[in-house]
Amino acid sequence: MNCEILAFGSEMLTPYRQDTNSLYLTERMNALGVTIVAKSVIGDARGVATGAIRNALARADIVLMTGGLGPTVDDITREAVADALGVELYRDTEILTALYKRFAERRRPMPENNVRQADTIKGAVSLANPNGTAPGQWIDTVNEGHRKILILLPGVPHEMKAMFEEHCEPRLKQIVPPGAMATRMLRIAGLPESEVDARTAPIYTKFADVETTILAVTLEIQLHFRCIAANVKQAQARVDELCGLVEDELGEAVFSSHGETLEQVVLFFLEMRGETVATAESCTGGMVAQRLTSVSGSSRSYFGGAVTYTNEMKTEFADVPAALIDEFGAVSHEVAAALAEGIRERSGSTLGIGVTGIAGPGGGTVQKPVGLVFVALADGRETEVVERRFSGDRERVRYQASTLALDLVRRRLM
Repeated sequence: MNCEILAFGSEMLTPYRQDTNSLYLTERMNALGVTIVAKSVIGDARGVATGAIRNALARADIVLMTGGLGPTVDDITREAVADALGVELYRDTEILTALYKRFAERRRPMPENNVRQADTIKGAVSLANPNGTAPGQWIDTVNEGHRKILILLPGVPHEMKAMFEEHCEPRLKQIVPPGAMATRMLRIAGLPESEVDARTAPIYTKFADVETTILAVTLEIQLHFRCIAANVKQAQARVDELCGLVEDELGEAVFSSHGETLEQVVLFFLEMRGETVATAESCTGGMVAQRLTSVSGSSRSYFGGAVTYTNEMKTEFADVPAALIDEFGAVSHEVAAALAEGIRERSGSTLGIGVTGIAGPGGGTVQKPVGLVFVALADGRETEVVERRFSGDRERVRYQASTLALDLVRRRLM
């Protein structure tokens, strides 16, 4: 079975609020073996909402709706669902009595507009809301010859979650055919999205039962695999088989096969090889250090580092000769190498990372444009320096440089 999620509320069409309920619902529905085919955020316009519900009914077995069940005029979900189904609303006296009782227990008069929350769609089952005044509704109906399930849930997250887990999941388990979903994610560094797809499409297209999604993140490509089968074991076996073939094709470009971050993988290899690392960073401003130290236990392999932003600090903290900076400039192959070598010797680590570049938006020249970065890795025997020209704003350039630095360590240790 498949499902479409509709989130109602004009506030989520502004820059200030976003729909987070659908992420939770997607996870819970996937666990039941239900595929989400679409998600939409709908404003508080009854006609638009009615159209969105009709469209969802045309393509999904289950329509999950959140929000728009409050007492105010702009809460129009009940009315829109009734319009889409061509049925009437009626005022449920039991719900109305419960609402009056709820306010009385709190020694507060119930505002007149709260009576709207007792309006129920003909044919719906009311879902109690112990955490709020907005009851949900469950509708099991036939639309154009097909069975359809419509679920109306409140938009307040803690109310929605409690109602879904108590009232909806047990019902869905009785309806949804037995099945289970398995997922995995491969994370790839150092290859463009087009190359990843060109090399892996001949593999993943042979697995018709596994859904494959490619995502391009900052200096990283992610391959997401998802399979629904009769049970978890079968689904996982198919996903794992496909992942194994893709890993064989891409080789060391795959840095994570179960969702681990690049910094987690680097620290794993450092500890496994008995290596340690220190950093001397200019344009990244300590971002490499921050990413490494965000992982618990990183002190076993990461000695520390220095933000050598000025030329004087490059000399003071990483022993970069001032004459070298004068001759080649702070942003250069030679200074990056000296930073890596200097911080390694000063810290006593086995590896040293040096990063220097022009993050922008100012400071670039024709010879050394914004986005130019040099990253060096020294181990006492040789020093590798990589030059890159990254695009994007200041934060993007800095993040890409930190990713390149971490990936250099990973590949060296592999």
